[in-house]
Amino acid sequence: MKIIDINSIPRNPLEDDKAKANPLSLKRNKRKWYVIGFCMTFLSIVALLGFFYLRERNNVKAQDDIFQAIYHFEAGDFDKALKGKESHKGFLEVIEQYPYTKTANIACFYAGIAYMHQKEYEKARSFLSRFKVKDYILQARSWSVIGDSYSEQKNYKQAAAYYIKAARYRPNTVYTPGYLVKAAIAFEADEQYENGYRCYQEIAEKYSTSLYGSGLAIKEASRLSAFL
Repeated sequence: MKIIDINSIPRNPLEDDKAKANPLSLKRNKRKWYVIGFCMTFLSIVALLGFFYLRERNNVKAQDDIFQAIYHFEAGDFDKALKGKESHKGFLEVIEQYPYTKTANIACFYAGIAYMHQKEYEKARSFLSRFKVKDYILQARSWSVIGDSYSEQKNYKQAAAYYIKAARYRPNTVYTPGYLVKAAIAFEADEQYENGYRCYQEIAEKYSTSLYGSGLAIKEASRLSAFL
């Protein structure tokens, strides 16, 4: 049998041309993708800057529009505060018309509180759960009000969970003891006596100088210890 030398087999000249042209083609493709990548990054930055600009401009408008709603809220007219009156916008319209703005975020908090006053607890939770802020007082307060809404519906397990969430968010001597007391009351209503006892114990140990720490926490912890 005759052995064929594969190197002696003639090659297709077109394939040789492709092979020679391939490195140059790769460079061109790389350059093309670099250009496309740069353009996409540039457009993304422009779009992001445009979004922030529009959001800030809308936030200024929203601040003007929410003023009357806050006035109605402070006057105790929660229906007008939510829905507005004539040419004046309510919280609901501000939220819808100016999404992603700081003012719309604050409007969610106001709307949640307003619905709590109207005993529409599910709507209250819907808006309060959308409220996000770095301020430790308002953020914890919103979770506490959600807990209140569950307490009003006698869902004490969920209520306690939100009170604890409020208490654990950046603990402080002014507000945390109050949230722990609410949690303890909810735990007791749900027959979770040990958890309620622990809340009072925590107040007595960590917040003894607070309004609840001097006498109430110790007294209530002693009372609940009888159920353990």
